[in-house]
Amino acid sequence: MPTAILTGQPVPGSSLEGDLRSLGFDVRPASDAGETETLLATLPANQRVAVVDARFVGHVHALRLGLTDPRFAASAIPGAVSVQPEARRALTRAVTRESVAAGNAAVAPENLVERLGEALEADDLSVHRPELGTLVAAVPADPQERNSVRQAVLAVDDEAVRLRSAVKARDGFFTTYCISPYSRYIARWCARRGLTPNQVTTASLITALIAAGCAATGTRAGFVVAGLLLMFSFVLDCTDGQLARYSLQYSTLGAWLDATFDRAKEYAYYAGLALGAARGGDDVWALALGAMILQTCRHVVDFSFNEANHDATANTSPTAALSDKLDSVGWTVWVRRMIVLPIGERWAMIAVLTALTTPRITFYALLVGCAFAATYTTAGRVLRSLTRKARRTDRAARALADLTDSGALAEYLTRFAGRLPRVAPAVVAFVAGAVVVTSAALAPYGSWLPVLGAVVYVLLSPAALLRPLKGALDWLVPPFFRAAEYLTVLALAVNADVNGALPAAFGLVAAVAYHHYDTVYRIRGDAGAPPHWLVRAIGGHEGRTLLVTVLAALLTAAQFKVALTALAVAVALLVLVESIRFWVSSGAPAVHDEGEPA
Repeated sequence: MPTAILTGQPVPGSSLEGDLRSLGFDVRPASDAGETETLLATLPANQRVAVVDARFVGHVHALRLGLTDPRFAASAIPGAVSVQPEARRALTRAVTRESVAAGNAAVAPENLVERLGEALEADDLSVHRPELGTLVAAVPADPQERNSVRQAVLAVDDEAVRLRSAVKARDGFFTTYCISPYSRYIARWCARRGLTPNQVTTASLITALIAAGCAATGTRAGFVVAGLLLMFSFVLDCTDGQLARYSLQYSTLGAWLDATFDRAKEYAYYAGLALGAARGGDDVWALALGAMILQTCRHVVDFSFNEANHDATANTSPTAALSDKLDSVGWTVWVRRMIVLPIGERWAMIAVLTALTTPRITFYALLVGCAFAATYTTAGRVLRSLTRKARRTDRAARALADLTDSGALAEYLTRFAGRLPRVAPAVVAFVAGAVVVTSAALAPYGSWLPVLGAVVYVLLSPAALLRPLKGALDWLVPPFFRAAEYLTVLALAVNADVNGALPAAFGLVAAVAYHHYDTVYRIRGDAGAPPHWLVRAIGGHEGRTLLVTVLAALLTAAQFKVALTALAVAVALLVLVESIRFWVSSGAPAVHDEGEPA
């Protein structure tokens, strides 16, 4: 149990001790810095500790935000400071200095907590200070001020503030107006019954998988139930994050589940629709795979652009200024968020079309909508990149290089490519991808032309590794490589024209896409890319692309289907085992996406 050390003389009638206990703290009194030092030394080193001024007056939720958020080693609000075990030494040093100073009568005993927070920051410790907004947190100096602060506390309903803050700051129109108005109350219901965000996330996944199973029946009733369950799964998907923010139940495992289950749910549902269509005699596996490829490449564009620019300096442009100006006009914000087809709008469209139409129409609408959204967002980002004078950091260049997922072949060929003429890496990646995809799409199955295209692709792949990716459009390199690999697999499976080839290709692309999403969330948590041995073991983008073209040239269509299935299973096992090992380890970062809706 965490401990709160209540410093100074108790205030008659104060509810502070009860408020701290309601937050799960064991409360210990300490009259001055010396007693605080003695008490701190007796507490277990693996325990969270808070030091709170006994004169504190404020909302319980302000205390919750300042003292219980697990994402930060140290946090503070006026009158209270809290540290996790990793910051205990810094707190001990600060308290010891205060105790020595108090013994020498060098400082007044008041404002001890405030000085501790300043001392932690002076010790090069990052102290999180949450935005309280209308919440009150203060240390009144006299009874008159105390009464004034109490009146301010009574004037604000902290439970209403807590509910509002549970909703993600930036979300799509559908989520904001059709889901969040009631899902936040579901989150509160879950919190009061002791449910965790991870349990809600798992329930959302199970619901989506059941929805996919209903869609796979191929019946109208199955499609209707599938659409309803998909929307309920999305409600739970919103609820888990709101529950985490409402109760501050952030965790590394929860970050991993939230990051990966959204994609697992959506792509499993695509597979369910394709199976349902097949039961009705309509083969839409190519459309399902195309939708997954398009959606994944959209995300890679988002991730690469953000990683390239999030810490860039002089990061302004006329295009960005125009975008900011449009954001000042209320209705344009929602229009611009809707046309990019975020997860709320996208899932609502899929659910309605599933219930009312056919899987083929659903996939056509999805492909058209996502293609328009991808064109709109990518064009805007290209314009921003060309008109801004950003100076990108070494960290950004490293992140982009990791996102390319280059394997052993690309690394080996860099030894011989050092004297090649300076050509923009994005141009090289586009040309290389166009060569291999075109040859795979146009050549008949069994031809060696795709292998020749893949050889060209492999020979050009070192372009991403020769120099740091700090150019204006270098963030396009990972999306171009992703599209090239995925579309090559799709083209070869279509040309094989054998039952089961496209589902096998769907499985392979899904396994590789999981690896790429896993890479993104590790980088976002400043944990670096997956281990080098894993990237080498699964071949890198250039090795996998060459392998599938060789398999298509050497094997019959039926054998190729089996080979794709085996490759999909092998890649999935390797990346899943390593991913699970990493995300459940103590060193994994707690990444919670509060940015653009996916």
